[in-house]
Amino acid sequence: MFSWRSSKGVLLMAVSVLWAAGVTAAQTPSGSAQQQPPPTQQQQMGQPGAPGSPTAGLPDAAQNNQAYADQAFVHDTMEGDYAQVQMSQLAEQKSASADVKQFSQKMVQIHTELNSQLEPAAKQLGVSEPKGPSKKQKKELDRLEALSGPDFDTAYIQAMARQQEHDLKEFRTEAKSGQYPNVQQAAKQDEPVLTEHYQVLQKLAQVHNVALESQK
Repeated sequence: MFSWRSSKGVLLMAVSVLWAAGVTAAQTPSGSAQQQPPPTQQQQMGQPGAPGSPTAGLPDAAQNNQAYADQAFVHDTMEGDYAQVQMSQLAEQKSASADVKQFSQKMVQIHTELNSQLEPAAKQLGVSEPKGPSKKQKKELDRLEALSGPDFDTAYIQAMARQQEHDLKEFRTEAKSGQYPNVQQAAKQDEPVLTEHYQVLQKLAQVHNVALESQK
């Protein structure tokens, strides 16, 4: 049996802050003859280039590059969630191992929830939501579809390990150098949860004598 932490808090920081920003209005100081205009959406979001943002005063090209990195993080994370959901749905159908099925069921639940929680952030950042896994991830899914029994379990565990290690690298990079404060904070909050999931997967690999290749 594997222990799991609740995923309810995963990425809720980003979503709650983004929603709160949309309803925040500037307050007028007492005695002021004229109300201050409400902050723009760019200022509310902490968008690069807005006053007080980490990129204020930087050239437009630098702001665009840093904004793109945060947008790419959200897009890639959503693609990865789709891939892990579909791989795990295959595992629910094709694996003959109870512990692999248990793990796959939890992955479907967690990564479906993660994608739902990322949707508001994607809209706020102007990210075009992916329709599913990337082309590379679809090839991995096709390979898994052709396998069964222990061969499937081995390939599934290895594929999930590659995806989760990739995700962890992206979350750590975003937590360290992200420019949108809300998304960066979400990455900092969620990285320990993803680390725990990867550790569970490593234990599963040991039980099934599956060798994992590090991407480092």
